[in-house]
Amino acid sequence: MRNILLLVLFLTFGVANSQEIKWMTMNEALAAQKKAPKKIFMDVYTTWCGPCKMLDKNTFSDKEVIEYVNKNYYAVKFNAEGTEEVTFNDFTYTNPNYDPSRTGRNSQHLFAHALKVNAYPTVVFFRDNGELIQAVPGYRTPPQLELFLKMIQSDDYLKITTTEAWEEYQKNFKPTF
Repeated sequence: MRNILLLVLFLTFGVANSQEIKWMTMNEALAAQKKAPKKIFMDVYTTWCGPCKMLDKNTFSDKEVIEYVNKNYYAVKFNAEGTEEVTFNDFTYTNPNYDPSRTGRNSQHLFAHALKVNAYPTVVFFRDNGELIQAVPGYRTPPQLELFLKMIQSDDYLKITTTEAWEEYQKNFKPTF
């Protein structure tokens, strides 16, 4: 009986800890949108970026962040200095200056450049038809990211047209993560 209880606890603990964001490529997310429209949440990172690693460890491992992102978005993990080909708006973006012999920083991918990403990490949001909404640079804790996740998902961002409206929205937002 004790062994069965330990096995159940182990399996439950293992399943709970194995929950993670269902990352995909941008090409996969755009294809998925054609079948079932949903907004895209993209994590733009580099392999050498310390705050990017902190975002993975502290924010993208948070149970409520994981559940919310998986339910409401197609989640994309994109290496801003990688070699992945991305076809977006009928153009294929690459990283022609990528140098595989370099360690640390490498050349920026043309897709990251097109999104005007100039800091890492940056999260980028796209509408459910693939159109760019906004890039948001910087590390975020779960409650800080929650503001953006929920504002974009609910389309509240469409109503925020002034600095004052943005400040009011932030002041009135009550995080639950």
